[in-house]
Amino acid sequence: MMSQNLPGIKIIVLTCLLFISGRLFAQHELSPKQTYPDLFERVQLARIYPDSKSFADAIPKKQPSEIMKAYHTLKNNQNFNLKAFVNEYFNMPESHHAAYQSDISAGIEKHLDTLWTVLKRDPDTVSTYHTSLLPLPKPYIVPGGRFREIYYWDSYFTMLGLQKAGRTKTIKDMVDNFAYLINKYGFIPNGNRTYYLTRSQPPFFAAMVQLLTQHNKEVKLADYKDALEKEYSFWMKGVGQLGKGKAINHVVKLSDGTILNRYYDAGNQPREESYREDFEAAKLTKQVPATFLRNVRSAAESGWDFSSRWFADGKSYNQIITTDLLPVDLNTLLYNLETTIAAANMEIGDKTKANLFKQKADQRKSAILKYFWNKKQGFFTDYNWKNRSLSNQLTLAAAFPLYFKLVTPAQAKAFKEKLEKNFLKPGGLITTLSTTKEQWDAPNAWAPLQYISITGLRNYGYDKLADTISTRWINLNISVFKETGKLMEKYNVVQPNSKGGGGEYPLQDGFGWTNGVLLKLMKK
Repeated sequence: MMSQNLPGIKIIVLTCLLFISGRLFAQHELSPKQTYPDLFERVQLARIYPDSKSFADAIPKKQPSEIMKAYHTLKNNQNFNLKAFVNEYFNMPESHHAAYQSDISAGIEKHLDTLWTVLKRDPDTVSTYHTSLLPLPKPYIVPGGRFREIYYWDSYFTMLGLQKAGRTKTIKDMVDNFAYLINKYGFIPNGNRTYYLTRSQPPFFAAMVQLLTQHNKEVKLADYKDALEKEYSFWMKGVGQLGKGKAINHVVKLSDGTILNRYYDAGNQPREESYREDFEAAKLTKQVPATFLRNVRSAAESGWDFSSRWFADGKSYNQIITTDLLPVDLNTLLYNLETTIAAANMEIGDKTKANLFKQKADQRKSAILKYFWNKKQGFFTDYNWKNRSLSNQLTLAAAFPLYFKLVTPAQAKAFKEKLEKNFLKPGGLITTLSTTKEQWDAPNAWAPLQYISITGLRNYGYDKLADTISTRWINLNISVFKETGKLMEKYNVVQPNSKGGGGEYPLQDGFGWTNGVLLKLMKK
């Protein structure tokens, strides 16, 4: 009797084990707020750490269940000290390069070469206790400072420098890590943290694969075809059920049936890495808090967190309307994704699918030129799909169609003239024409947007202006390095030899994409 039922018992036991392991695996990927309910909110709102990201990245000394049991036992005691409790049960996240001292006398190129090692992380292992880090199987480069994990769109610009430094193996490792994230989660998160699992970032994965295949002939686009198609499915999720004039997730169908995309975070609560800031900001808006917070989170997905670009009145953070806008840069990147998928399928001889994605790319190109070209401004701007109007905000996002070679010669000429007249400053190009306290506005400038603009100009023969921007940017980077021994996340290009400012956190040094773009431009 027992022997006859043994197979059934084995199946039941195996099912239970799989269920338990699945529960444990899922628990390991809970965000800090989910792992430490109430405790997390209290710590963040009490500002135990000056930077909200610190506790989101904190390393527990014991299992979360033990920490929560102790917390519930002690929290109502009259003499309960929240800060002492946190210090007893958590370690601050490590600062990997805090001990690094640069040698200014050795020169900028030696500094850049050294930083690849300083900012490199070995493959992650699953920690004994729950942390917010999502482990990656291969080595990778982090931006630096408070950014202790890989970041999606940062990594493309870091790779530009890695390529010039001859570190193609590291590029492949990072591309493989991103493919791993796509296969595991269906998309590339903002960074490899559990609290980033609600959003992505500007989709540069196709550009990364293109860069890798250009400099490693053993790698083909087709090697990453499945990952590319899965990422595309993430950005297009829900498109089949969409009516005209409606939006779902990242997809918008306009009244004429045109399909375009927006940034859209799946969450509508305060960001865990900026919890107190978002909690307080939500009190100051007239929007429904959930709507406001989704717009805030969606702007974080854009990478431009934050900028007047996303504000209804062009100046007020509490009027943020990210999800109402179709961004020109996002749609240009998705055009590149579509063309890359078409090419990958052509490599394996699947002409039907290749033609399908070629058609999608052609349709998107037409839509970009129709909906984002602002004739009045002679510039590309975002499009507000809700009120069917072009944005009045002029930003360096306008360079993306030139970078991917989508525009007419007349449009390129108009862009060049506007750039030279309004954006060019002593240290390079300002990000927008609005001067606010937001870090993605004037007078700040960022390495990725310098590179996109410079390359876009070169694509249409405007080498003189491209050289001017490049020289000014290189000189600014080097002058600040000679003064401080550091390369910065952002710079003030209006005041000579100035570091950037603004934003939710102090100016960071390191800095992955600054290093990559600087080396790329210096080696041209």
